[in-house]
This record gives sequence, structure tokens and C-alpha cells, in this order.
Amino acid sequence: MDKFHIGKIEIDKPAFLLSPMEEVSDRAFRMLCKENGADITISEFAASDALIRDVEMTKKKLQFDERERPFGIQIFGNQETVMVEAAQIAASYQPDFIDINWGCPVKKIVGKGGGSGMLQNPDLLVKITAAIVKAVPLPVTVKTRLGWDDNNKIIVNLAQKLQDAGIAALSIHGRTRAQMYRGNADWTLIGAVKQNPLIHIPIFGNGDIVSAKGARQAIDNYHVDGVMIGRGSIGNPWIFAQAKSLIFHGKELPLPTIKERLNMCKHHLQLALQYKEEHYAIINMQKHYKTYFKDIDHFKEYRIKLMTASHLDEIYHLFDEIEEKFCTSKTEKDAN
Repeated sequence: MDKFHIGKIEIDKPAFLLSPMEEVSDRAFRMLCKENGADITISEFAASDALIRDVEMTKKKLQFDERERPFGIQIFGNQETVMVEAAQIAASYQPDFIDINWGCPVKKIVGKGGGSGMLQNPDLLVKITAAIVKAVPLPVTVKTRLGWDDNNKIIVNLAQKLQDAGIAALSIHGRTRAQMYRGNADWTLIGAVKQNPLIHIPIFGNGDIVSAKGARQAIDNYHVDGVMIGRGSIGNPWIFAQAKSLIFHGKELPLPTIKERLNMCKHHLQLALQYKEEHYAIINMQKHYKTYFKDIDHFKEYRIKLMTASHLDEIYHLFDEIEEKFCTSKTEKDAN
């Protein structure tokens, strides 16, 4: 089996990465995806200025379980000295690598020049990246987009400059910042970066991977070293195991039954309660219920109840009702 390296880390190719997603890829969800086949996990992004101000909630984002390795901590910002210091703080938590977010399209981040806002100033982007590479003892990776807009798709040239700056791997989301999450991800430029003979670092593709078949198609067509899965994993941690089975063994795994979905959802909640206070664990889970129980007939009432439940007893009672109503052999057969 082919392998690639991020620093001293050796990983089978193709790899499957859980995309860093704010208020989604927390410790509980990362652990869940790791258990289901994700090869690499990355923290929610941490604001550099908050790290150097010692903000407790931001520091909590840097905590991880040893079972997550290889694991990266992602930071964002727009000032060199601040980001360098934040990277050094992140490195002190001893992840396997530091990831720089030059891709977040959210207005409040971009408006301050962070995330994909830096794509308007690629020279500064590369300069800050190089400074971080020199300042930390760990490999540094980058996640970014194709460019600012359709008239400024700079990724092929930018990838070479980032490699020259010393990064160990590059993840590319196949949209511009102007697109946000609209339209379809364009993988052709991701493929162009990978096929560039001057590029020798691992290239990971990201965007619109919502199934095992989609992951295989991206790897077959664009020959990336790995696929980064974001929204397609929400409420669907099976996607990693499904993709691996199809790509490595040519076998399509069956879709999870309603009972399996319910059990995974329960397990997810238990993990969330290990790492967060009850109130925050309940709120966080609300992002996943819709997908866990997607396409089940007559489930709308329970989805609404789960989304609005504010106490554990209420949620566990709903789980019991769902099992009784939807997990008999007949309802399973009808739903699948």
C-alpha cells in the first residue's frame, strides 16, 4: 500500500480526514469519526488572538484524546507575530501538526482579514505561513480555497509558494471564497495542483464528498493523497468506513439500519457528555439529529422534539420511543 508523510508521520494513501468544522468537529465527534475509520482529525479552529490572551474556551479546543492521533490543531488570524505565538502555544499541547486556516469564508472571520480573507493578500499569507513553519518544531499544514473569486483562482501558483514556505501538506476546498458553500466544488484545480510536477507534498481534496462513491470518484479522477470530508460526515460518521471499504476492498457496505443510527446517536451523546457540560453537549448534538435520522418516514415529529429537548431525561425518553416505534423488523424493512 502506498504511503505519504506529514513530517515523521507515515499514513496509508489515500487517507480520509475529518474536516475541521467550528462547533461540529469537537472532541466527541472527532472520536466518533476516528472510531469509524477517519485517519486524521483536526481541531475546531482556534483564534490566534484568543490563544495568546489565554481565553479558556479557546484553549479547550486544543485538547484531544491520544486515540485521535495523528491529530492537528488549527489556528486562524491575520497578524504574523500573533499567529506565530499562537502556533507555539498550540504546539505545546503536542499535537502531530499545526494547521493554518486560510480558507474559512465566514464574514466575521474574513472581515478581519483571517481565513480566506487572506487570499486577497497572498504575499502576506505566504509570509505568515513561512514564519510559523520556522517558529514551531512540528510539521505545519494549510487548508485553503481556490482563490478569492472566479477572477482570482490562484491555487496552483499559491500551492507552490506554500510548499516553498515549508508546509508539509495542503488541503484544498474546491470553491472560492465568493462562492461560500454555494454551487458545486470544482475539483479540476485540485487535480491540477496534485498533477503539478513541482509539487511533492501531500494534497488533500475537500468539497461535496457526501458518499463513499463520491470519495472514490474524487480519488480516481484527481489522484489526491487523501479526501477531507466535512458536511458529509455530520450525523454520518459511517462515511469513512464506507469509503475505505469501497476503495480498498471494492465492497459497498450496507447503509446503517435505523437501530444502528439510533445506537450511534446514543454513543455520540455519551461521548459529548464526557467532554462537555450537559447543556453544551445537548446543544451540540442538535446539529446532528437531522442527518442521523434522515429519510425516515413519519419521523418529523421526533426530529423536532429532539431539536428542542433541553434535558437528558427528555432525550433518553425520546430515544426509547424512537426505538419502540421505528426499530421493529417491519419498520426497518420499510425504511430501508
